[in-house]
Amino acid sequence: MTRLVLLGPPGAGKGTQAARVAERLGVPAISTGDIFRANVAEGTDLGKLAQRYMDSGEYVPDEVTNEMVADRLTQPDAVGGFLLDGYPRTEAQVRELDDMLAGAGTALTRVVELTADPEEVVARLLNRAQEQGRADDTEDVIRRRLEVYAEQTAPLVSLYSERGLLVRVDGMGDVVEVTQRLLAALDAD
Repeated sequence: MTRLVLLGPPGAGKGTQAARVAERLGVPAISTGDIFRANVAEGTDLGKLAQRYMDSGEYVPDEVTNEMVADRLTQPDAVGGFLLDGYPRTEAQVRELDDMLAGAGTALTRVVELTADPEEVVARLLNRAQEQGRADDTEDVIRRRLEVYAEQTAPLVSLYSERGLLVRVDGMGDVVEVTQRLLAALDAD
C-alpha cells in the first residue's frame, strides 16, 4: 500500500508529478491547492477564507487544512493509498497527519522532495500565471511563497529524513524525465 507525501517549493512541478505518479501507482493524488481553488471557484466559506491567505502568498491556517485533509483521507478511493501534494506544510501538520494515519492503523511509506532552482521556479510560475490567468502568481507573491516554504516547509525535509522516509528527486527538466526519476527513486526501496 502506497502512502506518499510530495514536498518541494512552489513551482517545482509537484502538481504535474503528483498526477502522473499517482496514476502510475493507482492511488489518488490529493492536492490541498486544488481543493482550495475549487472552494474559491464555488464561493464557499472555506474558499473565501482560503482566498485571503492565498492572495498574500501565506499558508491557509492549519485547522482549516487539517480538517479538509482528514475528511479527504476517509474517502473510499484513498483507503488503499494516496499521494499528498501540498500537505503537510508545517511541523504541526506533520503531527496531525501522523495522528490521522495512526488512528487508521497506517503510516506513510515514503516522502519525496522535488528539488528546484529558485530562479527557475519564479520563471516557471510567472509563465504559468500568464498561461492560466492565475492572479495569485505575481512575482512578489511567488517570492513570498518561496520564503514561506523555506521558513515553514523546508524543515520537514530534515524531519522526514531523520525518520528514514525521505528521498530527493531533481524536479528540473522534461516532465517525462522527472517522472522517470521519481518512479525510479520509489522503486529503489
